[in-house]
Amino acid sequence: MEFSREDLTEAKRQIDSTLHKLRETVKTLRARENPERYRSQITLAERRIQAFELAVCLLERELAAL
Repeated sequence: MEFSREDLTEAKRQIDSTLHKLRETVKTLRARENPERYRSQITLAERRIQAFELAVCLLERELAAL
């Protein structure tokens, strides 16, 4: 499947935005009075952050190849 530079750039922009929101969510949950109560949500958000970081790396590699 072929994607244009614009498609890849927009996808990266959207993922970067989502990453920012997820990082803020993790900060907020950890700052709560009882962060252990939110452990599963924190773990889920951290795993999503890792997946999106991997996606950004692949997008950057693809953009560099264009």
